[in-house]
Amino acid sequence: MTMSSKDQISARCSWATTEPAITYHDEEWGVPVHDDRKLFEFLILEGAQAGLSWITILKKRENYRKAFDGFDAIRIARYGARDVRRLLADAGIVRNRLKIAATIQNAKALLELQKETTLDAFLWSFVGGQPRQKRRRTVSQVPARTAQSDAMSRDLLGRGFKFVGLTICHALMQATGMVNDHLVTCPRHAALGGAQRERVRPRPAKRSAGMAKKSEK
Repeated sequence: MTMSSKDQISARCSWATTEPAITYHDEEWGVPVHDDRKLFEFLILEGAQAGLSWITILKKRENYRKAFDGFDAIRIARYGARDVRRLLADAGIVRNRLKIAATIQNAKALLELQKETTLDAFLWSFVGGQPRQKRRRTVSQVPARTAQSDAMSRDLLGRGFKFVGLTICHALMQATGMVNDHLVTCPRHAALGGAQRERVRPRPAKRSAGMAKKSEK
């Protein structure tokens, strides 16, 4: 049985109530990402969100792409003082000096990482290369961090990345499909590989007193 549009709206994860969050939820959030530039974009945007709402960042996303050369790490790593002044004057992005400096540093750290492996292989190694399928029923059951995101944060920080704290890394994992944290009541949970129904063990049938005595003979 397919769900009606009304049912899908009511079942959607509760944080997606207005645009552009609705479209982002329905088309992107939790979809596995394996492209290095796309992963780098999410890493930067999740860091930019620190202290702000995600809807604020979503509304500025296109401006970020323009301001940071489409998240081309090679170009960003070459940014100098003039570029920093340009970015600080750009009302289309979060004009925070520390976050801007972190983006430039992260581009440099990414280029160093890519001498060893891809960002894709590195990040996905923390979940064994496969999305972790969760079965959360309420928003309160969704954690802000996990052992996997903690390990990712520690490793990224050790490699010189900035604004990659514990909760930021978990949000990155959720956004890029490393973990399916759509609620089980949301249509996207099943669409992204989550089981539609929990497997419930059937309870053993109760035997009558007569049957019990018969089996004991």
